[in-house]
Amino acid sequence: MAESSRIFHTILLPAFSPQLSKPRYSHSYPSLCLKKVRSLQCSVSTSETKPTSSNAMLEVPWGCDIDSLDNAEALQKWLSDSGLPPQKMAIDKVEVGERGLVALKNIRKGEKLLFVPPSLFITADSDWRSREAGQVLKQYSVPDWPLLATYLISEASLQKSSRWSNYISALPRQPYSLLYWTRAELDRYLEASQIRQRAIERVNNVVGTYNDLRVRIFSKYPDLFPEEVFNMDTFRWSFGILFSRLVRLPSMDGKVALVPWADMLNHSCEVETFLDYDKSSKGVVFTTDRAYQPGEQVFISYGKKSNGELLLSYGFVPKEGTNPSDSVELPLSLKKSDKCYKEKLEALRKHGLSDSQCYPMQITGWPLELMAYAYLAVSPASMSRQFEEMAAAASNKSTTKKDLRYPEIEEKALQFILNSCESSISKYSKFLQASGSMDLDVTSPKQLNRRLFLKQLAVDLCTSEQRILFRAQYILRRRLRDMRSGELRALRIFDGFRNIFK
Repeated sequence: MAESSRIFHTILLPAFSPQLSKPRYSHSYPSLCLKKVRSLQCSVSTSETKPTSSNAMLEVPWGCDIDSLDNAEALQKWLSDSGLPPQKMAIDKVEVGERGLVALKNIRKGEKLLFVPPSLFITADSDWRSREAGQVLKQYSVPDWPLLATYLISEASLQKSSRWSNYISALPRQPYSLLYWTRAELDRYLEASQIRQRAIERVNNVVGTYNDLRVRIFSKYPDLFPEEVFNMDTFRWSFGILFSRLVRLPSMDGKVALVPWADMLNHSCEVETFLDYDKSSKGVVFTTDRAYQPGEQVFISYGKKSNGELLLSYGFVPKEGTNPSDSVELPLSLKKSDKCYKEKLEALRKHGLSDSQCYPMQITGWPLELMAYAYLAVSPASMSRQFEEMAAAASNKSTTKKDLRYPEIEEKALQFILNSCESSISKYSKFLQASGSMDLDVTSPKQLNRRLFLKQLAVDLCTSEQRILFRAQYILRRRLRDMRSGELRALRIFDGFRNIFK
């Protein structure tokens, strides 16, 4: 399943959001926005989006089955002929990820591998076989993501006449991606997880981007962008490929690229090595952080991501307890019945926050920002002078992390967090009980009914997220118990002294 994940370490691209439309909204990713006066602007409009059913999601006519090795030999030969040096790895079927790169020889710890030259990268600067189509998109200053998505479709439709035909033939015909889940499936299987809302936003962004491209560019140049080629099904595929394979290379000034061969590497939570451009060898490499024997699958890290983020971008969930970076989003909200609701909301808005926020909780604890938000939520009117300070500390945009302490309301703040934890736990329990226990082998989704496969992914995600919440619940209850028992002991000591003096 890790076949669907290829964005690496902190180098990974930000959450997708570029859409093309008239300027109506400011956007959090200005680097993706367009610049020219006649160009399109970023927006979040999906008004022209039409609901689709699972039956309407068609496979593209190129690529291969996600576990297929039919095109592997042709890909390796083309890469070798195109400048890829001899490799110590080869594509093969694997237990983790359907197919991946396995060691052909002994590989030492600390050894550099791959050396993919820049001539094999697909970037926003790549030459278009259809030059006119490329020129039109650049005239409109289309951002890198939609540009690359359109480029992939254009080159794929040319089949053998495209320079990239051997690479595209080896790409999965249908990537593991939440883009292929229907809205009903997202609502049903991810109802307990905060990843559901992020998945809906991502789907809407992709659909909205396609609609804007279609209305503003494709419809004006139907000969260059025929609808039978450039449609929602092909864009769902191309964005699925980008989400799972596009990498940002910091040593190349942050250039984003698809890197054939390197994108066949699967993820392991047990390694930390990642891809980057090596200036001395002039190629994309990674340095192994463990040794490999012949026949062993070679892994890299896709970054310190939670199980939910891995499912969102790559379509798989690691085994429970194996991901040290796993976290769960805990929703917190101000009470509208709070007499200071307006003042608190105003303070939050000054720092880019709202009356409802989500914060990540890990098995090892929670961020300082979460505690600051809890302090603000429970603070009385007498602490109004501290509202601004609390709101600032609750924002992750602040460059300085401030560990606020308000002993007089700490118990209430911890209880507030505990209540939110237990509310979320209840949602997970309800879903898991309704789902029933399933002990299914889902290493190959082709062997399973689609519904069971999606359900199993959701169960794995919810189980891992609920595990973190149970741990937080235990810690919070224990701290509250200790605080309350300490207060009781102090009260008894005080009463004792008072009786003595009497």
